[in-house]
Amino acid sequence: MRHFTADKRGKTALKSVISGLLVAFSMYSAIPVPQVNWEKQTMRWALGFLPLIGVLIGAIEWFWFAFCMHFGAAGVFYAAIAALIPLAVSGGIHLDGLCDTCDALCSFGDRGKRLAILKDPHVGAFGPLWLMAFLLAEVGCFAQIYDRPVLLPLACTGFAFARAMGGRKVVASPCAKDSGLAHIFAENSDKRAVSRMLVAEFVLFAVLLGLWIYRVPHALAAAKVLVIVLVVWYAVHEHISRRVFGGVTGDLAGFCISLSELITLAAAAIGGLIL
Repeated sequence: MRHFTADKRGKTALKSVISGLLVAFSMYSAIPVPQVNWEKQTMRWALGFLPLIGVLIGAIEWFWFAFCMHFGAAGVFYAAIAALIPLAVSGGIHLDGLCDTCDALCSFGDRGKRLAILKDPHVGAFGPLWLMAFLLAEVGCFAQIYDRPVLLPLACTGFAFARAMGGRKVVASPCAKDSGLAHIFAENSDKRAVSRMLVAEFVLFAVLLGLWIYRVPHALAAAKVLVIVLVVWYAVHEHISRRVFGGVTGDLAGFCISLSELITLAAAAIGGLIL
């Protein structure tokens, strides 16, 4: 009887983990996966698998770089497609958060007005403006990385770093409102376990990155600086979320992920230029 109960619990736990993986990819990527019902059991581990989407994006970026280098593609061609790869894989969900958050921050209204702007399905003037600036900055960073790819591993791992940070933001920070996707995922997650899981993934990515580039002179120091900058940005975003919005929302998490990606790309571009 005990063996039967343990076996049943093991199957239930495995099913919960697989369901969480499917929920993560169905919500935060444009990759077609089998659909599962959103409930406590299926969403318990979903945010813990969010960084895996970043790992997939990083792998695609690496193959795209190798393809362009092999055939001698122009830097602008490489950079433009490289900037569109995260958009294609994620379906633009995080850029939507970037756009809405920029609209809200640039309104200079009170907390209620800013939260209303985040909820409004219509887009204002500042969102598209900063979205274009963001994509232009990404293209510039990718073009520089293509010219001096010594820190390409930094750029490729940045997508996983960003999603580990954004996922933890949802489970470890108070929600600004009792509705919306962030609230749904936070309330149906095993917050403590998923938070620890995301921190462990962040550390694992940092260690693997260090092992990947430790032979490159000064590159390991650049990676350490990047990790520190990302941690500082996480704290700054936390301050903005709490002071301006009263907590985190799905849009603010997307804003965190998007800027974390750009910070990593900028570090890889500028670091490659200096090294």
